[in-house]
Amino acid sequence: MKNIKPIYSINFDKIARNPKNIIYLIYHYTGMKSENNAIKRLSNKNSKVSCHYFIRKSGTIINMVPDKYIAWHAGISCWRKHRNLNDKSVGIEIQNAGHSNHYSQFSKKQIKSLLYLTKILKKKYNIKTKNFLGHSDIAPERKKDPGEKFPWKYLSKYKIGIWYNLPKKVSKLRNIEVSNNEIKLFYFYLNKIGYCLQKKQSKYLKSIIKAFQRRYRSKIINGKIDKECLEIAKNLVKCGLN
Repeated sequence: MKNIKPIYSINFDKIARNPKNIIYLIYHYTGMKSENNAIKRLSNKNSKVSCHYFIRKSGTIINMVPDKYIAWHAGISCWRKHRNLNDKSVGIEIQNAGHSNHYSQFSKKQIKSLLYLTKILKKKYNIKTKNFLGHSDIAPERKKDPGEKFPWKYLSKYKIGIWYNLPKKVSKLRNIEVSNNEIKLFYFYLNKIGYCLQKKQSKYLKSIIKAFQRRYRSKIINGKIDKECLEIAKNLVKCGLN
């Protein structure tokens, strides 16, 4: 691929995988103030983390692990029937200080490079629209990245990640309480979308709701189900997964 610089990490499984096993693309942010320190960490054998691609603030794309190898980016994770998604995914880290360090907007150059790279990977591995995920989608208890400022709606125009098709007036349903049956229905929709509901503890379920809100309803991220969340989830299942 053009315009991609190699800075290789040693943190990956050394046995090549079958390209057909690559079915997901996972987006991350670094959560570090310094992008050079982030690259060092992703290359340090003691950190035991890595990614396939790193996108600098300038938009420069760095290839850290060849796609054919399993990078260590997803960690303990779950989506649909799959567990620990490293072996089934390509991981992209985008430089951003993250929620612990004054979380900021991604730069226009980063998004331009992200779109360029993602289009290539989507075509190369025939990744389905519904299989572009954030780290918080697959590990909601542990992660918030890429966060609510990640441009999911914009990317969906290129069939990169699912989005809903609802009028703006759906926001009028915000903060309207739902019934117990509607709560069950919401979790049914989340399961259909792909979120793992294997744990029933309220803390875990709240983390999943927040992950959903971060991605699809970023105006309020409170871990509470309301009518707006319910309608969005329903529409995603109806339109986004086809």
